[in-house]
Amino acid sequence: MKKLLFIICLVFIGCKGSSQEKEVSPKETSPKKEQFKITKSEAEWREQLTDMQFYVLRKAGTEVAGSSELLHNKQKGVYTCAACGTALFKSEHKYDSGSGWPSFDREIKGNVAFDVDHKIGYARTEEHCANCGGHLGHVFNDGPSETTGKRHCVNGAALKFVPAQ
Repeated sequence: MKKLLFIICLVFIGCKGSSQEKEVSPKETSPKKEQFKITKSEAEWREQLTDMQFYVLRKAGTEVAGSSELLHNKQKGVYTCAACGTALFKSEHKYDSGSGWPSFDREIKGNVAFDVDHKIGYARTEEHCANCGGHLGHVFNDGPSETTGKRHCVNGAALKFVPAQ
């Protein structure tokens, strides 16, 4: 009886359930590599950016909530990519979301690109600079309903502020 139970266990362990498996083509396994107008090596980005800027922009990191000096900035002007200087957001579209990160209800069209990110277990809309690919943050659908309904939750380290003249 013990031998029979042992054999049955071996059969179950040895069986490979394949009903839930999906065949993956080589095309799906290789990460897609977007081409951007501005490309630099990792060493060149490290030389140009601060440690925090590099972590956020090039490694898709997130700064600590409430740590950005741009969080409470109320001056008129434009927020640009800290890596390449591309204009990304206008000050008139910035609002206090209470999230701890600079928030905007819209981007400057064509200068911000979007992708889907599953890094924390569910799909989020990631945004990055359309010129250099630098990670900016994420877009959520809990923004001001009287405007776009969007909240562009952006790492302050990914931005530089250029005041209006």
